Amino acid sequence: MEDLAKQIDGLIDAELEVALKSASAVDRATARQFQSIRRDPTEVTVNFSGGVTQTCWSVSQGDGTYRVIYLPSAGYFSLCVESDFGPLDIGVHGPALGCFGSV
Repeated sequence: MEDLAKQIDGLIDAELEVALKSASAVDRATARQFQSIRRDPTEVTVNFSGGVTQTCWSVSQGDGTYRVIYLPSAGYFSLCVESDFGPLDIGVHGPALGCFGSV
């Protein structure tokens, strides 16, 4: 599990490095905002449509509405909404900064 957390951190570090060096002010601002809410990868149960649940990894602090999750079975990140039953996948998938920046 610790190895997977390190791999997830590596994926995020690589995205941040590119975004912080980007010519785009929006990319740089998104990266800085994500850095401010980033957390160590923590296991969490995520709810999917149809009543399916899966153990995933939370990589951002929730703001009460959204948080970014890593889906190990798919190999990408997801934007989830907070619910009474925990994070709920809403189908926004891809790189961590792309999911985060879509809100």
